Amino acid sequence: MNMRKNKTAFLTKSAVIAALYVVLTEVSALLGISSGVIQFRLSEMFAVLPMFTPAAIPGLFIGCLISNILTGGILWDVVFGSLASLLGAIGTWFLRKKSVYLAPVPTILSNMIIIPFVLRYAYGAEGAIPFFMLTVGIGEFVTAGILGTFLAKTLKKHKIEL
Repeated sequence: MNMRKNKTAFLTKSAVIAALYVVLTEVSALLGISSGVIQFRLSEMFAVLPMFTPAAIPGLFIGCLISNILTGGILWDVVFGSLASLLGAIGTWFLRKKSVYLAPVPTILSNMIIIPFVLRYAYGAEGAIPFFMLTVGIGEFVTAGILGTFLAKTLKKHKIEL
């Protein structure tokens, strides 16, 4: 019975994280800041959540996948954008016992490396890959780095368990 309860809790946490990711991405999309060469997805602040629960890994992946579909992403964006989130979440899980300041680094890096190629080759965005790395990196630094670190510190300070 306890094993079933644990699976249910894991699935519920993953689903809630995915839903929150989708909602904040939609808010960002309504503000016109979720896609393109310069993007500030407010949902990227949740990139630190694998520090607190492994359920955040599939939650972030599925949330990103759904968000990319709902915001009209093309197939390559849906696949590789979601993969960037998955890789970032796994990296954050491995850094979970380290500083909250390191938690967003895997997500920032995975998006800085993968998304510029999606922008250039899938969407045909005009510009150089290094420029896109800079613009995507700035957006990730603000959302995952600053907002995510603030979220992680708040969860730790108030001993909120996920």
